[in-house]
Amino acid sequence: MGVESTTRTASRGGAKGGPAGSRTGQRLSGLAVALGLILFLGGFAWGAVVYRPYTVPTSSMSPTITAGERVLAQRVDGGAVRRGDVVVFKDATWANVPMVKRVVAVGGDTVSCCQDGKLKVNGKRIDEPYLPNGTAAEVSNFPTVTVPEGRLFLLGDERGNSVDSTAHLTDAASGTVSRKAVEARVDAVVWPMHGMLKSPTGFETLGALSSPGPLRTIVGLVIAGAVLVLGGAAYGPVAKRAGAARARASTEPAGAR
Repeated sequence: MGVESTTRTASRGGAKGGPAGSRTGQRLSGLAVALGLILFLGGFAWGAVVYRPYTVPTSSMSPTITAGERVLAQRVDGGAVRRGDVVVFKDATWANVPMVKRVVAVGGDTVSCCQDGKLKVNGKRIDEPYLPNGTAAEVSNFPTVTVPEGRLFLLGDERGNSVDSTAHLTDAASGTVSRKAVEARVDAVVWPMHGMLKSPTGFETLGALSSPGPLRTIVGLVIAGAVLVLGGAAYGPVAKRAGAARARASTEPAGAR
């Protein structure tokens, strides 16, 4: 009689405490899943609006971006491009296909090469740590070019293997490209996962550099959303197993041990 009474009392206590906690947990898990889906899908939607993926077909931007690597480029207006940016552009005199190069001079700048193996912009020698180790800024010298307003002078990071502004110096625009030809600015190499491009600090003495796009924030939202969805979805199975364990413990006779 005593054993049966103890068992029934334990069962009633477990039943009393279980449902209230279960309802609260279910509400919280549902909220976590809903919020997680908003963050997860919202992050992807934001990324799709802001960024465009490109595959770089050549090694002209090596070692920053090698042939076949996949990049994410932020859609920007050409007017927002600054020195040091790696941009995607399309120009009729440059085969009229999307190309990826680095902006080294903007409208009003003068650019020439080389002085002690370094590029010279507006009379200042530019340090370019993104170039292959031990290489000069150009394989051969070129005379001073004054970049017309509204245009850009672009070079590949693999200076010995890049069809860039130096290959078009005899063109009417002296190898420069219109800002309007720019489609996007590269933020990161995403396949393989090399991450964000390094800041082109060598151009800081000439003016402000571009700020990175919102890619880190977008990735953070997607990851946070995935964690919340998985965590919320896991509540049900975990709570069920915990409840079963409590039920077994509450129905065990007091003197069984």
